Amino acid sequence: MTLARTHDEAELERFRDVQRLCYRCADEVAATLEPGVTEREACRRMRRWLRGHGVDDWLHTPFAWFGDRSAFRGFKIPTQFLPSAARLEEGMPYILDMAPVRDGYSADIGYGGVLGENRIWERLDADLAGYRDLILRLVRERRTFADIYAEVDALIERQGYQNRHAKYPGRVIGHQVGIIGGILPKRVGFPFGVRFLQTIGRELVKERLEGRSPLWNGAAQSQHPPTPGLWAVEPHIGFRGVGVKFEEILVVTEDDAYWLDDDLPHVHRWARREAQ
Repeated sequence: MTLARTHDEAELERFRDVQRLCYRCADEVAATLEPGVTEREACRRMRRWLRGHGVDDWLHTPFAWFGDRSAFRGFKIPTQFLPSAARLEEGMPYILDMAPVRDGYSADIGYGGVLGENRIWERLDADLAGYRDLILRLVRERRTFADIYAEVDALIERQGYQNRHAKYPGRVIGHQVGIIGGILPKRVGFPFGVRFLQTIGRELVKERLEGRSPLWNGAAQSQHPPTPGLWAVEPHIGFRGVGVKFEEILVVTEDDAYWLDDDLPHVHRWARREAQ
């Protein structure tokens, strides 16, 4: 995995294009969701859409989590993250998550919604907006990744919610993304692309030797200032079987940070709610 050159606007635009492609896919697939559709069918729709728009490899294939699975209720082993036969019903929350690669450029996004109305989801989603602001501010202050993770945990606790990103492998709230290449075939070791598995393994070794990690969590390996590059950031909170998250790319430079794109569905949704 070649890390992005954060000073190269043309290169950043390639990543921005892939991220926007993901959100277009999520928007269009979400519009097709109806009572009775399963997580597996939603994921098939996302895969077909992305393949039809030039995606040729994966960090990971699409996920969908419906109902209390959006809050990872009862999740204990990695296979429980995989798409299931759970069916969407009226009032259920859902999360669509995808990480495609097109011409080597990657993105990883999380898209939350609800079929119909759900007051708990509305409250959680409104509060989620604050996490985007908090994370950016703390990265700009050059707080360590582990400290930022702890501050997010503290906010979750104050609001009476549960930390759901702690359920992810490695308890990550984020991970580096970059340009995926190599001589291995573009195949999937379900649910991860084999090229991604090879390169993230290499980066884990390389970064560990430098006292860092391409994974962002609260462990000792994240007790360092933000590493320049592109980071897919995914705070995920839950309450009473309802889970919400966003995931998008954060650009970290030597002395600053900013979100790669503000023209995103959740950002617009929060702005509309704030304007009411």
